[in-house]
Amino acid sequence: MTRTPRTGPGRGWLLRLVIAFAFAQGAVSMARPAVSYRALALGADETAVGVIAGVYALLPLFVAVPLGRRTDHGRCAPLLPLGVLLISGGCALSGIASSLPAMAAWSGVMGLGHLCFVIGAQSIVARQSAPDEQDRDFGHFTIGASLGQLIGPVAAGALISGQGGTLGRTSALALLVSAAVAAVALASLWRIEHRRAKGSSTQPGQKVPVRAILGTRGVPAGILISMAVLSATDILTAYLPVVGEHRSIAPATIGLLLSLRAAATIACRLVMSPLLGLLGRRALLATSCLLAGLLCAGIALPVSVPVLAVMLAVLGFCLGVGQPLSMTTVVRAAPDRARSTALALRLTGNRLGQVAAPAAAGLIAGAVGVAAPFVLLGVGLLGAAGLGLRGEGRTGPQPADEGRTEQPPADEGRTEQPPADEDRTEQSPADEDRTEQSPAGGSRTEQAPVGDAVSDRSSRRSAPGGCPRDRHADRSPRSGG
Repeated sequence: MTRTPRTGPGRGWLLRLVIAFAFAQGAVSMARPAVSYRALALGADETAVGVIAGVYALLPLFVAVPLGRRTDHGRCAPLLPLGVLLISGGCALSGIASSLPAMAAWSGVMGLGHLCFVIGAQSIVARQSAPDEQDRDFGHFTIGASLGQLIGPVAAGALISGQGGTLGRTSALALLVSAAVAAVALASLWRIEHRRAKGSSTQPGQKVPVRAILGTRGVPAGILISMAVLSATDILTAYLPVVGEHRSIAPATIGLLLSLRAAATIACRLVMSPLLGLLGRRALLATSCLLAGLLCAGIALPVSVPVLAVMLAVLGFCLGVGQPLSMTTVVRAAPDRARSTALALRLTGNRLGQVAAPAAAGLIAGAVGVAAPFVLLGVGLLGAAGLGLRGEGRTGPQPADEGRTEQPPADEGRTEQPPADEDRTEQSPADEDRTEQSPAGGSRTEQAPVGDAVSDRSSRRSAPGGCPRDRHADRSPRSGG
């Protein structure tokens, strides 16, 4: 009964968590383009802007797994306000920074705060959701991220202006406003995590190696699916404006198309439960990745704006499936005492994808053409569809078997040294004492210590009827055969 989640009336903890995530993600989505504009105002070129943006994703790579370890063996809720404070501080200090190295450092602090918040929040959802509710709860949880990604860039665009040499001032203002937006998330961080029953926490010494987590069937698939979906979202956001320039599509129209994609993602996560009931999670995950791959490749075709709008709406709906279901795939496949570490590894894969995918897309676009990265994304999503068809390695917790992986039974060593006479193992229960002892033939080849022999004779004498029979077996000439 200690494993039954106590979500409380109305599941208010999840609603408060979604609201806090919306403000935290909105602040980050608002600050990231503002950081780039602020760096340009300080004299950065394209390479410097890329380095500053990369620090946001690279710095958290070194602390993701330790944070996951800490969360596996403790409470998750303290990471939430810590993440909000780091996000808010990174945004504010980026707004007043006067050098490019300082901008890179505070961008890394912002990324670290976002990582802390996401690891803590995802771990809470994994712990407090029943197994049959995890898909729905993770879907609702990611609505907060979608709302932040929808509103943040729009707010940044409304505040930042490059006219009249005001780029530096307006970008700094956008960063200070994003710091205030992040701080609002603190108002929703109350009574998020329920206290677990005594004895339910894992002992600090029982750590599952990272290699063992990555070797668990289902964990690598969940990480790769998440990387493919997130890379598609990031590259779509970065390169659709470039496609628009080549096809003479106005920037305002491109902004509306990206907002349409984000709105479709939110709509998908609102109807996640009916879709799961209709198709099942494996078919839904594979089908959504398959359609997303075909649609990503289709963006490379010279279609009209209305057709492109329909394609992006369906694409956004399909991309909305991958993130929450990849979270559930990782949580269900990972050992119970390493769920937070597995989620941290998934976030590490996401950060690697955010660094590697844009770099690869830039090289391909420069060599082949601006539409080529979308074909590459399509191939990656088709591979993710194949991983989704493979299913999960573990469908639920198996507490009875977990201890055996760490501490083998006491009788396990005996299976490596079978008795010489195997037919004795099928004797009647009255002879079971003799089947566990080594036969006389074995005692001739490997002498036991004197103390052990004396204790063995005394124990056989104490058993009723055991001593004469054992003595007869020891003296019988057939005992050596």
